[in-house]
Amino acid sequence: MTISPIHIIGGGMAGTEAAWQLIKVGIPVILHEMRGVKGTNAHQTDGLAELVCSNSFRSDDLENNAVGLLHEEMRRMGSLMMEAAEKTKVPAGSALAVDRDLFSQYVQEKLLAHPLFTLERGEVKAIPPSDWGNVIIATGPLTSDALAKAVLEITGVDELQFFDAIAPIIYKDTIDFSKAWFQSRYDKGDGADYINLPMSKEQYYQFIEDITDAEKSDFKEWEQDIPFFEGCMPIEVMAERGPETLSFGPMKPVGLKNPHSGERPYAVVQLRQDNKLGTLYNMVGFQTKLKYKFQKEIFRKIPGLEKAEFARLGGLHRNTFINSPKLLDDQLRLKSMPRLRFAGQITGVEGYVESGAMGLMAGFFLAAEQHGKSVKSPPIVTAFGALINHITGGHIEGAGTAKTFQPMNVNFGIMPPLDYGKIGGQKVKRKDRKPLKSKRALEALKHWLNNPEQGTEK
Repeated sequence: MTISPIHIIGGGMAGTEAAWQLIKVGIPVILHEMRGVKGTNAHQTDGLAELVCSNSFRSDDLENNAVGLLHEEMRRMGSLMMEAAEKTKVPAGSALAVDRDLFSQYVQEKLLAHPLFTLERGEVKAIPPSDWGNVIIATGPLTSDALAKAVLEITGVDELQFFDAIAPIIYKDTIDFSKAWFQSRYDKGDGADYINLPMSKEQYYQFIEDITDAEKSDFKEWEQDIPFFEGCMPIEVMAERGPETLSFGPMKPVGLKNPHSGERPYAVVQLRQDNKLGTLYNMVGFQTKLKYKFQKEIFRKIPGLEKAEFARLGGLHRNTFINSPKLLDDQLRLKSMPRLRFAGQITGVEGYVESGAMGLMAGFFLAAEQHGKSVKSPPIVTAFGALINHITGGHIEGAGTAKTFQPMNVNFGIMPPLDYGKIGGQKVKRKDRKPLKSKRALEALKHWLNNPEQGTEK
């Protein structure tokens, strides 16, 4: 029986990983890559799986770092990306870093050597016709204008974003609640929808001085045309309009009373729940271009955040991504056109590894479908499952609008808290929680790989 080829658009981390998952189980692939015919503003070569920025895949510590756990989960599923990284790695302490040229070369040669793989150079400018059958779109953050326009036409004008306007996201269990408290302004909603961090007048003016003087990240030349909309104005830009701008904007204290002092603070930083699990909170209105070093230093001066740990820091940069919680199902299929799957950064994950992981999942799901098998998404307690859950349903109410959904790296905060009843009934020290989450994840992944047709563990 002749099996129709799967078309994959994009030869980055996600596209090449998806291709490998398909061809290794006997399904032919045609991978379309425009580089070599048409370049991008960031890539330097036409090689598949080119590392554009860093040559690091970040921490390889599977017990204490969520990306290290994701590395291990990918290895256990036969990841080409992890195989290539092992063959081309360079010394980097506890991180996994590679020789970027050798890495790209290894991935490309491995794929081209496979009889079921075909590479076609050229830009795909429209949604592929139905006679192409199943397609994986893995065009990344620099999706061509023509294809982005085509995606807009089938998803809706509000469902595709072209830049990240990111506020920092904090692990809830690192917030000091002897200084912070739950309250909504004027007790609206449930009355306690936000975490509030108070500032005195002196603390506020010091904060304004700090963010004004701190070093900012520069836009790349091709990012210069990113507009500042009022709803995502960087805090340092607002502060430059006048020292009181923030105190009348996202840091206004009206409708709030500090229960620790009985007074209204001069200014307040509000944190809003960022995931359904309630483990992550974002800093409301705190989009910023401050360099990461300065973000950590300045934000940890805010009362209640002295020991804060960040799931991600703020930023503003070009990045094409779709509103996945509204558009995709948990098999990464476009709900309105299931023959199309999306993978990689265009789905709302960030980072080389996360992009490769979503490509791996898209390829795995489609391979199972082609072979007539029914598989479920991996358990949410795994790094794979947590990422899929975040981009397809783990966001809080409001995920139906692109305004609230923002890209995310893998982190332990998007995984469910530990069930202490299953680990002896005793709470464990913070330093032991990450290893226990990793152990739980790998056990769940093993069970799922043996029984992929079973439902996702919530």
